[in-house]
Amino acid sequence: MMIRDAGLRFKFGIAVGLAAAMLSVSSFGQSKYPERAIRMVVPFAPGGNTDVVTRIYAAKMTPLLGQQMLVDNKAGADGAIGSAEVARAKPDGYTLLMGTASTHSINPLTMDKPGYDPVKDFAGIAVLSTTPIAIAVHPTLPKTLQELIKRVKANPGKYSYGSAGVGSLNHLTGELFKIVTGGLDIVHVAYKGGGPSVRDLIAGQIPTAFVTFSSAVVFHRNGRLRILAVFSNKRSQAAPDIPTSAEAGLPGVLAYTYTAVLAPAGTPKAIVDQLYRATSKVVADSGFQKSLFDQTADLVTDSNPGNMTHFLNEEIEKWAGVLKAIGGKGKVH
Repeated sequence: MMIRDAGLRFKFGIAVGLAAAMLSVSSFGQSKYPERAIRMVVPFAPGGNTDVVTRIYAAKMTPLLGQQMLVDNKAGADGAIGSAEVARAKPDGYTLLMGTASTHSINPLTMDKPGYDPVKDFAGIAVLSTTPIAIAVHPTLPKTLQELIKRVKANPGKYSYGSAGVGSLNHLTGELFKIVTGGLDIVHVAYKGGGPSVRDLIAGQIPTAFVTFSSAVVFHRNGRLRILAVFSNKRSQAAPDIPTSAEAGLPGVLAYTYTAVLAPAGTPKAIVDQLYRATSKVVADSGFQKSLFDQTADLVTDSNPGNMTHFLNEEIEKWAGVLKAIGGKGKVH
């Protein structure tokens, strides 16, 4: 009897041990996310609009996730370096990217080897905001977009527009503008960044420029330049006096940069969904909405993991069409 009891005790001990081991494996497989800090890569230098929006977003996400979301600036090659790094990262939800029109709509078209596929290499979480491109003129020029078009048509080749550089979103918007106005003969002047083009516009060195709305609105307000229209489907709350391009006589012309939260492709759906749920709460937060308003960005409320791929493909196709129309002249390297 003692031998039998010992055997039973031995078998029972094995059973308990196996059950405990299985429970441990099961618990490991269902570990809570996140268990440590999340790195949010901004593929641009600190201080820019994308960086500011990301830091506001990360601060709001931290308490919702129960772990810090840390912003890591990885600048270079118009955002391609940081974007490629995230594309290669382990798809575990601990490395994310704040993508933009430059990284996910323009670079793949204008760079021979950006180092990543903007759609296949990422899992979209949500687009947070958009900021329109605007057409601005020196204060001595016409006060409406149609008046400007009429004057340029009457003086072919004598007017120019500035942009942030060859292949930039501003440049491609300028070329789109030329296309929809029937092949307007206006010369492109490429600058090294949007700031220099705005400065030369204010100084009267160039008559007009295609600029990011956020970089020019303060000068519009103080009269140092005039924004004729924003390439958006609605007026900006930050400057409701400025008409949209459709209101100014160019319907269907949309051009904007955006901030989009992305994870590496292959990130588990459960993690993507959790990040999206937290992001939805941030987007609904009045403090976050005010912060975007202060950055002259427009809130996006209908973006989700299910429609991100369509959004990215649609933007790429739009700008690919412009590049094709101008013979690939936006290629930079």
